[in-house]
Amino acid sequence: MSNENKLSGRVALVTGAAKRLGRFVALRLAAEGADVAIHYSHSETEARDTVREIEKLGRRAIAIPANLTSVSEIQNLIEQTVNHFHRLDILVNNAANFLETKFGSTTEQSWDASLDTNLKAPFFAAQAAAPHLTKSGKGIIINFADIGGLLGWREFLPHSISKAGVILMTRILAKELAPAVRVNAIAPGTITMPGDPPEWQSDFIRRAPLQRTGRPDEIADAVLFLITAEFLTGQTLVLDGGRSLSPDLRT
Repeated sequence: MSNENKLSGRVALVTGAAKRLGRFVALRLAAEGADVAIHYSHSETEARDTVREIEKLGRRAIAIPANLTSVSEIQNLIEQTVNHFHRLDILVNNAANFLETKFGSTTEQSWDASLDTNLKAPFFAAQAAAPHLTKSGKGIIINFADIGGLLGWREFLPHSISKAGVILMTRILAKELAPAVRVNAIAPGTITMPGDPPEWQSDFIRRAPLQRTGRPDEIADAVLFLITAEFLTGQTLVLDGGRSLSPDLRT
């Protein structure tokens, strides 16, 4: 692999990295030379499997549990990462939920469940990580939004608001932390994996100009691009096959 040493000597923390997109991103960063802290909430078995896969690549890894709705646990997650690796260069705020919440039945609990995980958690992770990322000299934060934060999904109102908040938060943090730390975001469209409901793919194909869903490796490629694009900060990279170009009232 031509870029396998691109991240050599650097340490990344990926939240929600036990499975799905987070796992793909963690493995890609390790393949590019980074040591990786794998955050998980309940998926301990999958997290430890991911650690083993990273170690097979010749990189160091650790699995760390944390409830990201708790600021003290977020702070502990950052502290454990730095204590283990003695530095932190890259924070990928990937962990999120995707909760269907119809307008008329939205409760305080369902609102908090979306906002706490999707917006509060990445903010406080960035806050706790910032001193270490600044010390790194090449600190990077990558936040995961999605196109719900651009289009607004009907029946996913708190989710969409949380992701719109991530996009604006990314712009503000880029100003707060410059020039020592760059902050960017990714807004994926539908990314399908084996076992996902087939209707996800068929619906997205019907709406997206490129007529296909995205692949996890394309998201991992985008993360690597944002890490290495040294004149880019405060931006949200939309990877949606053109889906956001043609919204309709059913969105």
